[in-house]
Amino acid sequence: MKPARIERAALVEAARAAGPEAPTLCGDWTVRDLLAHLILRESRPDAAAGILLRPLAGRTARIQARIAERSFEDLLSAVAGGPPKLSPLRLVDEQANLGEFFVHTEDIRRGVAGWTPRRLDRGVEQALAAAVARIAALTLRRAPLRISLTTESGTLVTAGKGPEVAVIGAIGEIAMWAYGRDEALVTFEGDDPHIDRLGSVVRSL
Repeated sequence: MKPARIERAALVEAARAAGPEAPTLCGDWTVRDLLAHLILRESRPDAAAGILLRPLAGRTARIQARIAERSFEDLLSAVAGGPPKLSPLRLVDEQANLGEFFVHTEDIRRGVAGWTPRRLDRGVEQALAAAVARIAALTLRRAPLRISLTTESGTLVTAGKGPEVAVIGAIGEIAMWAYGRDEALVTFEGDDPHIDRLGSVVRSL
């Protein structure tokens, strides 16, 4: 099974185990809201633009809220089924969805106390490393620090300009940090004043 499909299945399993009203790391979204977001993203390209474009966010939120009213089992089935036949994401599932589904799986798992890191499939680790390198090259390119994301296998990517700081951890933890989550088991190397500035670095598109 391809990495994106593995993480899609992991998300459905995590969502089912947590239940529809469980909290997530996505602000005030519950598991139900998060599933609705994923369904909208894959099945309503006409509405998904509001995810990134603020002027369209209101319409996106209204459509997402309607999707969230469906039964929990329906939401789980829709996510598990993957992109609809006419969805453009169907053609780029690995590139567009691996990071999305990994991070949102962890948004569910880490939304409550007591979580521990998952043991990841080796293929998922390798593909996730490539995905993190791509996204971080974009999101960190204007950072006022020279940030290196580093795993035990070496540096994935270095981006930004300024004093050097390294973010170090297992690939799953680096992925969570790179996608803007603070619930990540990472360590930092660099001068303390520069490490302190990492908290203000924007880690999203």
